[in-house]
Amino acid sequence: MYLQISPKNRSKESESILITKEEFLKGKYKILPRIMMLVSTIMSWNTASWFMNLDDPTAPQSAFVSVVMGVMTGIFGIWMGHEHKGEK
Repeated sequence: MYLQISPKNRSKESESILITKEEFLKGKYKILPRIMMLVSTIMSWNTASWFMNLDDPTAPQSAFVSVVMGVMTGIFGIWMGHEHKGEK
């Protein structure tokens, strides 16, 4: 599947640029990684909010939040490492 992009600042003989769906999601625009990071951040935020609203949190609930926050730290580190490598 190809996406057709027609730049606005082209002459009357404008050429359409065809890119694949994979290039759009993972290539120059990096839409998919950014959406995944946004979803992970929202999930982490909701987990922290849920935990802070508990009246008497138990040890398993505390462990669950600890694991989610640890995973979020890893996800953020990996994402930042990939963003840095891509901007050469």
